[in-house]
Amino acid sequence: MTGLETAVIGLASLVILLIIRIPVGIAMMTVGIVGYVSLSGIDPVITYMKTAAFWRFNSYDFSVIPMFLLMGEFASRSGLSRSLFEAANTFLGHRRGGVAMAAVGGCGAFGAICGSSLATAGTMARVALPELERYRYSGSLATGTLAAGGTLGILIPPSVALIIYAISVQANIVQVFQAALIPGIIGAVGYLITIAVWVRFSPESGPLGARADASQRWNAILETWPTLLLFIVVIGGIYFGLFDPTEGAAVGAFGAALLAIWKVGFDVKILFDCIRNTAKMTGMIFLILLGADFLNIFMALTGVADFLSELAVGSGLNPYTILVLFLLIYLVLGCLMDSLAMIFLTIPIFWPIMAGLDFGMPENDLKLWFGILMLIVVEAGLITPPVGINVLIINHHAPNVPMRETFKGVMPFLASGVVRVTLLILLPPITLFLPHLLM
Repeated sequence: MTGLETAVIGLASLVILLIIRIPVGIAMMTVGIVGYVSLSGIDPVITYMKTAAFWRFNSYDFSVIPMFLLMGEFASRSGLSRSLFEAANTFLGHRRGGVAMAAVGGCGAFGAICGSSLATAGTMARVALPELERYRYSGSLATGTLAAGGTLGILIPPSVALIIYAISVQANIVQVFQAALIPGIIGAVGYLITIAVWVRFSPESGPLGARADASQRWNAILETWPTLLLFIVVIGGIYFGLFDPTEGAAVGAFGAALLAIWKVGFDVKILFDCIRNTAKMTGMIFLILLGADFLNIFMALTGVADFLSELAVGSGLNPYTILVLFLLIYLVLGCLMDSLAMIFLTIPIFWPIMAGLDFGMPENDLKLWFGILMLIVVEAGLITPPVGINVLIINHHAPNVPMRETFKGVMPFLASGVVRVTLLILLPPITLFLPHLLM
C-alpha cells in the first residue's frame, strides 16, 4: 500500500470518527498513532509518546491561550454583553432594523473581548433575542443576525483561532492580530449593510425601535467606556509593542476580572467557575494540539503533503484557482467540524502547498493573507447549512423559530461574506496594511 493510499484511509477514518461524535483530539490522536504504528512500528511511537506532551507544550507562546480564555470567561460573567448591546441600541435602535444592527455591534464588541464565536453567539442570544422579539422582528432576521454576528468573534483580535493559526504556521502572533483587524471591521460593516438592505426591501422584518434621548446615550457611554478602554489597552499595547501577546492577555484577564467585580461584585464561586472553565477549555485545546501532532507525523510519513504540493505546482492551475479550491474545501468542512479542528487538520497539508505557489508576495505576507482568508471562510462554516454550529446555538435560544427560518436568515450574511472574501483576494494590501504600517 502506497503512502498516499494510507493517508486517504487515515483521513477517511478520521471523518468517520468525527461523524460518530468522537472528540476531535482523541480522534486525531487515534488515527495518528495507528497510522504511525502501521508505517514505522510501535517502538518509535512509544519513544515519541514519552516526551511528546512536554516538548509540544514547553513553549512560552502557548501561555497566551489560557490567559485570553480567562479574559473571555470574566467578560462573559460580568454582564458586559448586555451593556455593550444596550449601548449600541441607544444609538441605532430607533432606525429601521436598528435593534438588529445593535446586536451586530454588540457581537463585534463582545467578540473582541471574549475571543470566541460560540461564546459570543450564546451570550448575545440571551441578551438580544428578547429585545428583538419585543419589537416584533421577523424570526429569520433576528436569529440570522445573531448567528452571523457571533462569527465576528473568530476574527476580531484577540481570538484563540488567530493564535492557533499563528502557532501552526510559525507566524508572528502580533502581526496576525494586526492583519485581522481591518477585515474584521469590514465584516461587521458588511453585516450592518446587509441588515439595511434587508429592511429596505422588507420593512416589516425590522420595525423601528424607541429613540433614546441624550441622557440615555451619555449613560450608555459611561457604562461601556471601561470595556472599550480595556480593549484599547490590550490590543493597542500588543500592536505597538508595549507588551507581548502573553503579557497583553494577562493584562486583559486582570482588567476583565476588575470589570466583573465592578459589575457584579466579588464572588468566590464565580471566580472558581471562571478558572475551572478556563482549565477545561485549555485542556480541550491542548488535547487537540497533541492529537494534531500525532496526525501530522503520520501525514508527514505518508508524504501526502509533498505529493499534493508537487501536484499543485505541476498542475498548471493558476495559484488563485488553487486558493479558491482550498477555501471551498473549508466551507464544506464547516458542515462537519468546528473551527479549531479544521485548522489543525488542514494547515499541515494546505500551508506547504500555498507556500510553494507564486502569489507575488513574501512568505510572511502570504501567511498573514492566507490565514485571514481561511479564517473568514472557517467562520462562514459556523453558519453554513446543514449543520452550522452557531445556528444550532441560536436556535436553542429561539425554540419558536424553525431552523429553516434561521438558515434562511443567515443566507444574506453569507453573501456578504463572499463579497468580503472576494475583496480581500483581489486586494491583499487591505489585509497587509496594518502589519506593514506597524512593523
